[in-house]
Amino acid sequence: MNTRIEGNTAPGFTSLTDVFAAAFTGHDAMGAALSVRVAGETVVDLWGGTADPRDGSPWTKDTTSVIFSCTKGLVSILAARLVQDGLLDYQAPVATYWPEFAAEGKEKITVADLLAHRSGLSAPRDLLNVEDVIDWDTVTGRLAAQRPLWAVGEGYAYHALTHGWLAGEVIRRITGRTVGKYFDELIATPLRADAWIGLPREARHRVSHMRAGSSLTALVAQQAASRVAGEIDWSERAMTLGNAFPPELVDPDGGFNDPRVQAAELPGAGGIASARALASIWSSTVAETDGVRLLDTDTVADAIRPQTEGTPLFSGQPPFPRWGMGFQLPSLAREFLGPASFGHDGAGGQVAFADATHQVGFAFLTNLMEAGADHRATAIVDELRRILRRPVRADRHR
Repeated sequence: MNTRIEGNTAPGFTSLTDVFAAAFTGHDAMGAALSVRVAGETVVDLWGGTADPRDGSPWTKDTTSVIFSCTKGLVSILAARLVQDGLLDYQAPVATYWPEFAAEGKEKITVADLLAHRSGLSAPRDLLNVEDVIDWDTVTGRLAAQRPLWAVGEGYAYHALTHGWLAGEVIRRITGRTVGKYFDELIATPLRADAWIGLPREARHRVSHMRAGSSLTALVAQQAASRVAGEIDWSERAMTLGNAFPPELVDPDGGFNDPRVQAAELPGAGGIASARALASIWSSTVAETDGVRLLDTDTVADAIRPQTEGTPLFSGQPPFPRWGMGFQLPSLAREFLGPASFGHDGAGGQVAFADATHQVGFAFLTNLMEAGADHRATAIVDELRRILRRPVRADRHR
């Protein structure tokens, strides 16, 4: 049965409706939303499917979803804005802003190292549980006191969850506000965007229920089977933090479906937003959007200068992503629209980014998490790239 797609597209962008609809093929009880802005104007706003497969409730125009590592992109916008405002220096030692961080030989680690996954703190040495991770001071205190897993300059490994606490604590030390409050003040409230790092109770009923799809559960099982007994799998611990999260990041009532986790400020992966909100946020980094322009051109150029690429220190299969100052950059792993794109994808198929050349803000969100060669968002981005390369029609934005 075909999924009913609701919403609208501007002239010139109608083909994206079919590509978005095709993303539901073969995926039962999936919900998703797609939003695209160009030069500040909304050209695509679509949604469809099931928000909660437990009761069959539909995905509506007001549904929000856990965005996982797309949250890192939002935190990187906050960091870039602090650089733009002269309050943060990417090349300064982290300890300049967070003195306790200098423990265990970390005094030379820079903010750039932290944002670009080079700090050696991709996973905790001590096992953490859910009660630990929803307590900000517990996690940041442990990370500040921890000896790095590798020496600075030796390489990088993806800081799947710790990235948020590390960058977030630097932001907190500079602004005097938690990362969630600073995000709300600087970004969400001015843009009137339904996006949070730390979900308020009154918005809880709008959040879709996340579910691991068959490719994700198969990948987790394959990784577990190949694990060497008695050896720490640092990539696995980067995702689970030990005992805090399942390897899939969700289960029916736990992981990032847990209301306690959603309410906590977990800026590595705990953001919750609508696709419409994310597209507006990314649009505002490259074009005035609803009266807001978050970053200037020079700030963006500095923030997306490549910092990290190539083979990571721990396990993983190519193609590998590339990063600037916390922003994910175009690569074979995630092509985006072109060399002027920057953003961050998220576990299970979430994708959100900006493109400076075309002044695009883009977001695709889904509550059915897949792994590996998941082409749902990729096909949409490919079609958008094709549209934007066509000659501009006079009626496109009528």
